[in-house]
Amino acid sequence: MSATVNGEPLAPPQPDGSWRRSSFARIVDQVTVERMIPARVEVTESDGSTFTDIITATARKNTPAPAPPEPAPAETPRLLEVTGEGFVPGEDVAVCRIIGHTDAAPTGTARALIDLAHDHPGPTDDVVLVGWVSGTFVVRSLS
Repeated sequence: MSATVNGEPLAPPQPDGSWRRSSFARIVDQVTVERMIPARVEVTESDGSTFTDIITATARKNTPAPAPPEPAPAETPRLLEVTGEGFVPGEDVAVCRIIGHTDAAPTGTARALIDLAHDHPGPTDDVVLVGWVSGTFVVRSLS
């Protein structure tokens, strides 16, 4: 048995390997499962006789989409205000959290190595406010 849909061959499912007469209902279900309009089914028997039927469209059920999962409650932020004076009104002020200290070399250069996997700032760290226009530096302890 063979099946065509809109003139194109419809491949049988792989486990079976071929369509059989007993597959007719399965073929119709497969082809009409998402149709919103009627479908014309024409069957041609091996002896040349034909059978035609119209499969009516079924209205899709308007089932509401499942509700999204409840979001995890957000952690309440713990805020600490750091203030400083001496900046030019409206200037950009960088907020820098100090996570360590290093010494300058005899040439006046300094080098810092930061281990991003382990250097997590804590409450005993300092914060520096740097004014990009005024050059103002304000250092405040977080403790």
